[in-house]
Amino acid sequence: MSSEIDIAIIGGGNAGLTLATLLSQQTNPPQTVVIEPQTAEQRDCSWGLWAEAGQVQQLEHSMMGRWQRWQLVDHNHRVVQNSNQYNYLSLSSADYLLGCAAQLREPVTLVQESVSSVQPDGDRLLVETHNQRYHARQVYDSRPPKVIENGLRQHFLGWHIHSKQPISHPDIATLMDFRVDQTKGLHFIYALPFSDHHMLVESTLISRTVEARDWYRSAIEGWLRDNDIEVENLIHEEAGVIPMDQLEANPHAGESRIAAIGAASGAVRRSSGYAFQHIQQQVGALADGIAKGDMRVPPAISSQLTSMDRLFNGVLLNRPDLAISLYMRMAQTLNGDQFARFMLGRATLSDWMRVIMAMPKIPFLRQLLHA
Repeated sequence: MSSEIDIAIIGGGNAGLTLATLLSQQTNPPQTVVIEPQTAEQRDCSWGLWAEAGQVQQLEHSMMGRWQRWQLVDHNHRVVQNSNQYNYLSLSSADYLLGCAAQLREPVTLVQESVSSVQPDGDRLLVETHNQRYHARQVYDSRPPKVIENGLRQHFLGWHIHSKQPISHPDIATLMDFRVDQTKGLHFIYALPFSDHHMLVESTLISRTVEARDWYRSAIEGWLRDNDIEVENLIHEEAGVIPMDQLEANPHAGESRIAAIGAASGAVRRSSGYAFQHIQQQVGALADGIAKGDMRVPPAISSQLTSMDRLFNGVLLNRPDLAISLYMRMAQTLNGDQFARFMLGRATLSDWMRVIMAMPKIPFLRQLLHA
């Protein structure tokens, strides 16, 4: 069976389904199909982000937790920040995606299929699945990207647990606790208490090599012991890999009618791994452009910010002895609002100057000359 459509969106994640939702809300939506092989429940994981008050309300239906206080910890320091302007949120990806899917209206639809091929076919693009052929004017591909060989990655494994005893300070999100094994790369525990007895604990590693799952599990068990947290029961486990380096070349780079969006287009901050807000901004601008007849994908992150992140990552790789201190110095020199802006990619000139003054100058100058 074959269908003529305006837009095919490959992948029903944050970028794909958010774009589809925005298109379906337009006065004259383009005929659009989102093609995703898995259900939202099968792909459920936790998404972290900073948000202002208005967005907190918009995301409330998918929110597992929110905090206005967060901390970074190493063996010598504990930096606790608070913000009245920003909240740190943890979202259930399944709840968010299900909420998007529920808002879709004809002629925008979601189908549970896998794409087998995409190729030019005259003035259209032929998108083939096992059961269907779509002839689309434009294709947006949001499937997960691949990092270049030996590229830097942020990889993690997390446990959602119920604890036997009440959790200390459930109002504080632990963004980075570096008091763990550092032999495999820059390693930290990320811990979000959702209530007095429910929390997410993730072992996160920034390196070029993904470890066996038991390595992360062992790190989580050790951190729980060190913090006197006894597990009543393990609710579920999640794992993932986030690109923090250059992506592999787009095989459709020469075809403007097949464009990457979301993480596949470079929407992940290379210095932090955060992507949610950048994806939201990108697809929001893209939807506005489509309504005006402009199908081009706007950049998710500025080239200047990507260059700064590349410099930062270069120092992380070449001077691993400084890695923890770089993050701790940043946290120590910024207040909560400034730190959140920095992570959001909205840092002011004053924020940047504070961070630059706090960093060791020689390693960054050497990395800049090397680059």
